[in-house]
Amino acid sequence: MEQHTYLVVMAGGIGSRFWPFSRTHHPKQFHDVLGLGRSMLQLTVDRFMGICPMENVFVVTNRDYTELVQQHLPQLPANQILGEPIGRNTAPCIAYASYRIAQRDPQAVIIVSPADHAVMHEENFRDAIRTAVDGARTHNVLITLGIQPSRPDTGYGYIQFIDDVVRAQDVQTVDGAEDGCFPKGLRKVKTFTEKPNLELARMFVSSGDFLWNSGLFVWRADAIINAFHQYLSDIAEVFDEGWNELGTPQEEDFISRAYTRCRNISIDYGVMEKADNVYVLPADFGWSDLGTWDSLHRMGQHDADENVVDGNALLYDTRECVIKTPSERLVVVQGLEGFIVAEYDNVLLICKRTEEQRVKEFVADVKSKKGTGYN
Repeated sequence: MEQHTYLVVMAGGIGSRFWPFSRTHHPKQFHDVLGLGRSMLQLTVDRFMGICPMENVFVVTNRDYTELVQQHLPQLPANQILGEPIGRNTAPCIAYASYRIAQRDPQAVIIVSPADHAVMHEENFRDAIRTAVDGARTHNVLITLGIQPSRPDTGYGYIQFIDDVVRAQDVQTVDGAEDGCFPKGLRKVKTFTEKPNLELARMFVSSGDFLWNSGLFVWRADAIINAFHQYLSDIAEVFDEGWNELGTPQEEDFISRAYTRCRNISIDYGVMEKADNVYVLPADFGWSDLGTWDSLHRMGQHDADENVVDGNALLYDTRECVIKTPSERLVVVQGLEGFIVAEYDNVLLICKRTEEQRVKEFVADVKSKKGTGYN
């Protein structure tokens, strides 16, 4: 059934928390963040090979980045790169891709993935995705992958699930599909909580019935479009009106008009927190969203002093740091503990890892005091 399985990669964000490495003109999804010789976007598409064919891969990005996508994925046809005129968060992005795919293939099962995640155990990842695809193909469900939390992190959303075995007869089957077993492991979602404070995050982790929201989703095209009609009817109305323009030379003009009418809202707030057919698949495949410098420190290769180094560097009396600098520049670091030292495109950042949440503040100050050339 690979011919009916589709991948939507969301690759339009700027990734400002990864500044100065991630910049407006060259965001982090187009960088080799992990030092593996492949950009985050390339690694994302790579890990889905064998799950869906390249002709079923769509990348949604800002129109300013369409050429970058083509450079990184030269095998991807231009009509499978969906350019957004402005950023409107994940709900309009997913609506655009889902309507486009549904028009092409009414039986489509869609996997939605951000372009900036890291996965350490790819076979475990593929197994989890295949399980979710099997569940979505024959049942009217919206599935998200949940990650067992390893710490009370305030940067992630949390999913509370009901720890009861789901019976197949309790899940609505897709019209025309044969009744079958609902995949083992899927659990009914009880609540979503977006980025709680530290005290609440500690309670969630200690309770044992919360998972991190990975931002990876699996559903049938008709299931998510029905959900838009039910919970985000204003966005559904916009794309319903443009149905006949999608996939035609008029698509770009339609999308330009459509996005001015779409509100800025995430799929989590708009649909997943409200729908009653949401299920989560608890999974363990060495996941990180690589949204911050600290996440790179957790995922990267450590030296004997717990430093993660990507660059031409000599370190002395230095521990638990992230050093990411251009290879043509020698960097000597002495006496630092728990710092970020990052240089890219004429900007150098030196910051405590514990203060990395202030990076967005730094970017705003740089823009107001030094101009737009550094963001």
